[in-house]
Amino acid sequence: MTRVPHHAVDHAAFGRNRPNADNVIDSKSLERALSEKPDSTFSQRALAPNAKAAHILVVDDDQRIRTLLSRYLTKEGYLVSAAADTREASARMRDFAFDLIVLDGMMPGERGADFAARLRRSAEPLRSAPILMLTALTETADRVEGLEAGVDDYLAKPFDPRELSLRIASILRRARPADSAGLRRFGDFVFDPSRGELLHGGAPVRLTTRERDVLRALAEGDGAFVSRQTLAQRDPERSASERSVDVEIARLRRKIETDPNAPRYLQTVRGRGYRLLVEPLRANR
Repeated sequence: MTRVPHHAVDHAAFGRNRPNADNVIDSKSLERALSEKPDSTFSQRALAPNAKAAHILVVDDDQRIRTLLSRYLTKEGYLVSAAADTREASARMRDFAFDLIVLDGMMPGERGADFAARLRRSAEPLRSAPILMLTALTETADRVEGLEAGVDDYLAKPFDPRELSLRIASILRRARPADSAGLRRFGDFVFDPSRGELLHGGAPVRLTTRERDVLRALAEGDGAFVSRQTLAQRDPERSASERSVDVEIARLRRKIETDPNAPRYLQTVRGRGYRLLVEPLRANR
């Protein structure tokens, strides 16, 4: 059988309304998995009981597959966001550092392999974001192209949801550290300075770039005060006034404090600066 070159593929044939037998099979498999009692053998909690819920980005132009995948992975214990194409995925990745990207190989516009290659040319944390590609293209040359683009694993459609769970867990075990020593906890919030990600009760909290930088500087202080001048000069490429620091602190307090006027965690050290009171992380039992 002659293989059709990528440049000759009619990408419109892979549009949102395409009649794709593999997608129909995957839809039925996911619906069946959602109707079944959760299998503790494959859930995130069983495979990584002490890890925080991984945040997964599902990128697929097929709305039904995207919705079912999101529901299935949520049932498995993950935090899930979704995007209909790589443009929407890029926008979401400006707000969050995802632990894994589940990426459709063929979509209108930018293909999955091209998107993966672009991420690998980007700065951190995008460069090292783990990627699992789902695709109906099963020829060896297609798999090689995806792996050469930088994807971590490759799952052909149609797929068994249990195999998807195991592959995701395997990628996360390889990609994530074994401990949580770098995390900072305060109340119901957990902040990861290395990823710039803030979680509240396991759910991501959206931060602006400046808010993330301020929170990172305070978190790395481990409860010690950090001067307003230091916070203003934290990034030599982005000048900021001490007054703008006060504005960012006020915005952060509205996000993490029960009463922003009487802050419990993000405190003012009069005449010196600010400090973030953090608690030691308790091991799960």
